[in-house]
Amino acid sequence: MTESHSFQTRLLHNNHKFDSQTGAVSVPIQQASTFHQADFDNPGVYDYSRSGNPTRDALEETIAGLEGGSRGFAFASGMAAISTSFMLLSKEDHVVISEDVYGGTFRMIHDVLYRFGIDHTFVNMTDLHEVATAIQPNTKVLYIETPSNPLLNITDIQAVSKLAKANGCLTFVDNTFMTPALQRPLELGADLVLHSATKFIAGHSDVVAGLAVTNHPELSEQLSFLQNSFGSILGAHDCWLVLRGLKTLDCRLKQSSESAYKVATYLHGHPQVEEVYYPGFSTHPGASTHAYQSSGSGAVLSFRLKDEAEVRSFSQKIELPVFAVSLGAVESILSYPAKMSHAAMPEKERLKRGITDGLLRLSVGLENPDDLIKDFETGLAYVKARNNLSSVQSV
Repeated sequence: MTESHSFQTRLLHNNHKFDSQTGAVSVPIQQASTFHQADFDNPGVYDYSRSGNPTRDALEETIAGLEGGSRGFAFASGMAAISTSFMLLSKEDHVVISEDVYGGTFRMIHDVLYRFGIDHTFVNMTDLHEVATAIQPNTKVLYIETPSNPLLNITDIQAVSKLAKANGCLTFVDNTFMTPALQRPLELGADLVLHSATKFIAGHSDVVAGLAVTNHPELSEQLSFLQNSFGSILGAHDCWLVLRGLKTLDCRLKQSSESAYKVATYLHGHPQVEEVYYPGFSTHPGASTHAYQSSGSGAVLSFRLKDEAEVRSFSQKIELPVFAVSLGAVESILSYPAKMSHAAMPEKERLKRGITDGLLRLSVGLENPDDLIKDFETGLAYVKARNNLSSVQSV
């Protein structure tokens, strides 16, 4: 991959722009599960697709190049990538992790790893003093989500990575919201970058996939061993779908980010909306850090209505966004974290993190933003009308 070219160009012009054998301008899907060995003393590059597959190799090499890493790994889901990476840890190790982390990651840490004797501490990762205080002699990993899910809090990747190195720890960064199009954590000192490629990287709500990238030879060898041992690899056809989605990542994310800013600005000025969380606002507490380490604000925002009743009223009237789990697709997706992405988190823990019953997360797609705003205006007007009716009835 030619580093002199822009990211946008390298999405299309890389080592896999065409097949070397046929000239095909699409990576071949090698659906084989096993490969003939002409000489069992000197086996070929491939023997069994769990251990390696040409189509998966193409994806893994491509994402490694885009993230500035030396080795990439493709998994069956984002959680498969995260879970396999946590298997780098051993009994009695300790993890310091963002407190407002994705619900599936919370579940893995709190309910699974804990049973294997791996301890953890949830911290406000935006507070370096709190992070430093939480590090113990047996701490092995500092785990970051930035922007965080769903409150879009911003962690200083470079500062946390330096803190980790000073204490002999690794830094893992979930880069799902930004993708390498907007943020490259390895260049800021992180050791491992993780993605739910289901989201922006694939981008079309038609594949479930996870990716991991590192630039450490030792981590590469360990992850390769774990990927083969656990076997939660991404199938050849799904690898091809992710590769296809990558080609339009830059233009999709640019358009969606521009629209997200416009929608966020509208919501910020609406009297029914109590708060908007979006790192593109200069008033966001992490805005300066985000501007330093990222090249855009992204296409995800969250906003808070008063309570669950208002969320129900609002969701009944809007028509354009899909009301669903997930994010990062060509269509806008509206999610209710309390009962979707963070349903695995106990209510007490959820509320402590500010994930209230009135919080909604919006991933802005490729619709005309004016159409989205008009749709939201209808929904919020209905919320107001229902509130007014309730006030009259209660008198």
